[in-house]
Amino acid sequence: MYRKIIGIAAALLPFVAMASPPTASTPAALAAQAWLTAFNASDGPALKAFNAKYGRDKPVDEELAFRGRTGGFTVLEADDTDSLISELSLREKASNTRAHLRVALDAANPAHLSAFHIEPLRGATSRVAQSAALASLASEANRLAEKDQFSGVLLVARNDQILLHKAWGVADREHRQPIMLDTRFRIGSMDKMFTSIAALQLVEKGTLSLEGTVGNYLPEYPNKDIATKVTIRQLLSHTGGTGDFFGPEFDAHRASLKTHADYVGLFGARPPEFEPGSKFSYSNYGMILLGAIIERVSGQSYYDYVRDHVFKPAQMDATGFEPETTDVLHRSRGYTRTNGAWVSNASTLPLRGTAAGGGYSTAADLLRFAKALQSNVLVSKASFDMATTASNLSPGYAFGFEINGEGALHRIGHSGGAPGQNGELRFYPALGLVVVALSNLDPPIAGRLVSHYEDCMPLL
Repeated sequence: MYRKIIGIAAALLPFVAMASPPTASTPAALAAQAWLTAFNASDGPALKAFNAKYGRDKPVDEELAFRGRTGGFTVLEADDTDSLISELSLREKASNTRAHLRVALDAANPAHLSAFHIEPLRGATSRVAQSAALASLASEANRLAEKDQFSGVLLVARNDQILLHKAWGVADREHRQPIMLDTRFRIGSMDKMFTSIAALQLVEKGTLSLEGTVGNYLPEYPNKDIATKVTIRQLLSHTGGTGDFFGPEFDAHRASLKTHADYVGLFGARPPEFEPGSKFSYSNYGMILLGAIIERVSGQSYYDYVRDHVFKPAQMDATGFEPETTDVLHRSRGYTRTNGAWVSNASTLPLRGTAAGGGYSTAADLLRFAKALQSNVLVSKASFDMATTASNLSPGYAFGFEINGEGALHRIGHSGGAPGQNGELRFYPALGLVVVALSNLDPPIAGRLVSHYEDCMPLL
């Protein structure tokens, strides 16, 4: 429910302090209050009516699941000085997490929303000793697991010492199989890190150029603008305008999309969404194109290349992309919240993961990946530095890696999420720290737990 935030601002717009929520008077304030009242009451029909009234496209099931995780919100402060914009500072009732809600109405059509953003705010807790921070993380995971809101594995390591490695919940609800430390979880977009490293290895070998275009490597590519204008650098940095592939077309062909070439065949005729290189826009399809290009220049399937050149050197023996039709030892089943109950996510899964995401891994393997990156086992230091240095177009994203924070809190990694799967890897070079959270439940649970630890962990 929370939008992914790249570089959250340290301060909000000025707020008017208050002892209790003010009486809504402006159109935007009335809209914000209507949503908050329905949300806090877990009133599905009222939320549906709100969405219909204001032209908001948001599944009510997702909002009710979000309500269950947060316990609803208490309003701390508000700024309703603009009649078309309402800004609220909130606190979750189920925790001390603070959030910022921004509701904006369309100036040309005030009956509809132009924006509805709710974002978590960080840094609300105090730094504590390492033992206390780990205990706080485990306690929060226990609390959520007892409420059936977390099922997964957490791992915290510093330098060569594992400080926490623990499992919660069940991997298969039908057969009541518990999650173990070696349970394999689908990791969504975290696979983009592997794709980035694979591409940079080929750049180092001279078989791929960052300035080469899609057409240089896929001369038969259907859309000429993408073929002639979009570069490898732009695919890696999500600045090529190549868009997404999720949507009605993917849903209709999900069972028949078996290879990267299948995706290119289905989506390759589309033009770029904007002039390549002009801005950042997260692109799953761009990573699919990288997968197809890696196959073309390496002479191997994407899966074999990554297995041989990323997973094996990093000793990641439990990570892979085997199809959903293959019985993979210790691979968990995923569960998504529907009508208040956890149900299988099988109907949402692609037949097989791709260069954009959908593979599986373990917390221990992701720790090995982080170590291999930092010790230059997979690519040179110069390539790794390039992969983890953000540009002006995308201050929170580099080449397949999310980059955030400063000083001791500077972190590198990637998140992954889809119905019934959520993962987070963050490593902090200045601290020698690696944090991993994996879950077979809906986002954003993994990220919330990692953020809980980050907010209170020591910085020494």
